[in-house]
Amino acid sequence: MTETENIASSTYDVVVLGAGPVGENVADRTRAAGLSTAVVESELVGGECSYWACMPSKALLRPVIAQADARRLPGLSASVQGPLDAAAVLARRDYWASDWKDDGQIGWLESIGADLHRGHGRLTGERTVTVTGPDGVRKVLTARHAVAVCTGTRAVLPDLPGLDEVKPWTSREATSAKSAPGRLVVVGGGVVATEMATAWQALGSRVTLLVRGKGLLNRMEPFAGELVAEALTEAGVSVRTGTSVESVARENGTVVVVTDTGDRIEADEILFATGRAPRTDDIGLDTIGQKPGSWLEVDDSLRVTGSDWLYAVGDVNHRALLTHQGKYQARIAGAAISARASGTSVQADPWGAHAATADHDAVPQVVFTDPEAASVGLSLAEAEQAGHRVRAVDYDLASVSGAGLYGDGYRGRARMVVDLEREILLGVTFVGPGVGELIHSATIAVAGQVPISRLWHAVPSYPTISEVWLRLLEAYRDN
Repeated sequence: MTETENIASSTYDVVVLGAGPVGENVADRTRAAGLSTAVVESELVGGECSYWACMPSKALLRPVIAQADARRLPGLSASVQGPLDAAAVLARRDYWASDWKDDGQIGWLESIGADLHRGHGRLTGERTVTVTGPDGVRKVLTARHAVAVCTGTRAVLPDLPGLDEVKPWTSREATSAKSAPGRLVVVGGGVVATEMATAWQALGSRVTLLVRGKGLLNRMEPFAGELVAEALTEAGVSVRTGTSVESVARENGTVVVVTDTGDRIEADEILFATGRAPRTDDIGLDTIGQKPGSWLEVDDSLRVTGSDWLYAVGDVNHRALLTHQGKYQARIAGAAISARASGTSVQADPWGAHAATADHDAVPQVVFTDPEAASVGLSLAEAEQAGHRVRAVDYDLASVSGAGLYGDGYRGRARMVVDLEREILLGVTFVGPGVGELIHSATIAVAGQVPISRLWHAVPSYPTISEVWLRLLEAYRDN
């Protein structure tokens, strides 16, 4: 008997590589359509979001934001001036990360009737995945209809002298650390960098934020990064823009960072939040004519270009590296796979049941700093670059009664980008305390392409921060 004959094999309608939120949602939709589904996972079921990103990071940040809000209220501010109980915050973080155990997630997969295969999965030909288990035993999974690659991304570290010896933090270490370092250098100016600077400064670290560019959050409207940088500085973070790291070393336990200006910065830990790369380097892409380590190009149904069976869903396709957007893609992909499997026509037109149109036109995001920054759709610069005839309408959020009631000294700003040809919104940005819960109204307006004339009839409750919608419409009308 040959070695190949010793390898167990199974056939499913669908095989999903990766059991993070994206892979779970693909499996949920294909199982709901009656398709047999296998899910392959080499780490924890639940993926990056559950254990090293969304859940633990927001658990760290929630007490920070709650304390900041409380300090804005007379009658309460005096009671919350002391430091946070870091041990209690970290214990709650551990709870929300399920103590890095995936029993509950496994139970959910079982409840929908999906089969979990533990181990490293690699494509070994068309519609075929070979799984090598923790014990080295291999099995071959064959898909009748589709294989969905949902393997996500990993943190990218720069090529710097001395980096290996330093043992730097990535987003994983930043969200799972067991204690606050006395001094922390954060390299980067995006979401992970600003959120982790916010969290660890509040938990007792002295944070230095090194940003190569001119400002923070450069994918949002410029005022978002400006307001967040101002608040971080007031909180005690040393924010240095236009600064690059030239070398790092660990000397007697201390991290030594040398910048391009020759400055020497000492710290206990250093976090690099400098980008993501697709986890596609070792999943067998070479066996199907794709380049290992590459982003996978897809159409709006999330099917890989040039294939009629391979799908790439979530971060691996580089359309929108956000958990909620990946789950949205998973719902679309699962529906498209199910439609094609049953011979049903695919609704691929924009905003159709099988088209991830929001990836182009209505991606929402919240940065959970203090103040929060939230946006959906296109920024003014993006809209102009795309050739739209647009107008930006701005309003000072602090002038809204609901914002003033939310907290003394409220600072914030709102912007809507109006398509002047169609008089609909192409993008909306809010910056200020509490605006994360405001962005879904903007998402509905942008995704629904609601005309300005109809938005006048969406009456905001008084006195809420949502009254900014009325003020933005008035500013648009009066200018």
